[in-house]
Amino acid sequence: MAFDPAKFVEDGEKEMKEKVGSARCITAVSGGVDSMTAAALAARAVPGQLVAVFVDTGFMRKNEAERALEAAEKAGIPLRVVDRQEYFISKLEGVSDPEEKRKKIGAMFIEVFDEIAEKEGVEYLIQGTIAPDWIESGGMGRDTIKSHHNVGGLPEGMKLKLCEPLRELYKHEVRMAAKELGIPEFVYERQPFPGPGLAVRVVGEITREKLEIVREACAIAEEEIDRASERGEMERPWQYFAAVLPAKTVGVAGDERIYKYTIIVRAVRSLDGMTANFSEIPHSVLAKISTRITNEIRGAGRVVYDITNKPPSTIEME
Repeated sequence: MAFDPAKFVEDGEKEMKEKVGSARCITAVSGGVDSMTAAALAARAVPGQLVAVFVDTGFMRKNEAERALEAAEKAGIPLRVVDRQEYFISKLEGVSDPEEKRKKIGAMFIEVFDEIAEKEGVEYLIQGTIAPDWIESGGMGRDTIKSHHNVGGLPEGMKLKLCEPLRELYKHEVRMAAKELGIPEFVYERQPFPGPGLAVRVVGEITREKLEIVREACAIAEEEIDRASERGEMERPWQYFAAVLPAKTVGVAGDERIYKYTIIVRAVRSLDGMTANFSEIPHSVLAKISTRITNEIRGAGRVVYDITNKPPSTIEME
């Protein structure tokens, strides 16, 4: 049966009202389509009971807070920004294991929500969890592919009650619901972004230097691929980004030896994120990305392109 976004929104509003009653709710908005859709649905269902927050973890994309505020205003979501960059980064510095990163970030999000909830008298946490999140997080006989911070990363004994209105949806269905809710196109057509953010695009140990490198590299990769897609040079991928690898490699600048990090660029075609094929990006576009990254980012000395499908890889590096 085809997905009906209008019916989903109507039923979702009713179910949320019934579930939370008169209780106050908190929802985290990251700037991505999942969290924004959950927040927009909540803003309709329980408008006077909602506390919507954008937690700036220091692991967000370039200018992410500004874009989230702009989108939230257009969608009627009363969003506030909570700056926790120093807290998140200091707790993750030196952490290299992907599962540990995800679980630490999930637990820290809940700590922030609990802090706000206590001040605001909040009982429910509304999350933009979708089907691939809980499927890949394992449990009930399923292997854990990776613990999504909003599922496997949630701490035991969490005080807040969960409300997950998008839990049974896949990404293409979320996009349809977002459009129905009046969310701006630059959000509902936006590519996915992992909940732990750039923390899982720094492969291995997290450092502040590598975070700044990957933030700039992601911005460059996105800009050049968006421009090429708009010019009709290539099909816009489902997801595309850059990550920084843990090892440095030798290079040359002028007649001097350099020793800098390697950046890996990844772009894939997919429908729901459960499987994906790598995108065939024109060499001219890859050349622009490589030239910009190595010229504009002080710590980047080499750029490679990932041509692995899912499976056997996942879309993100970690």
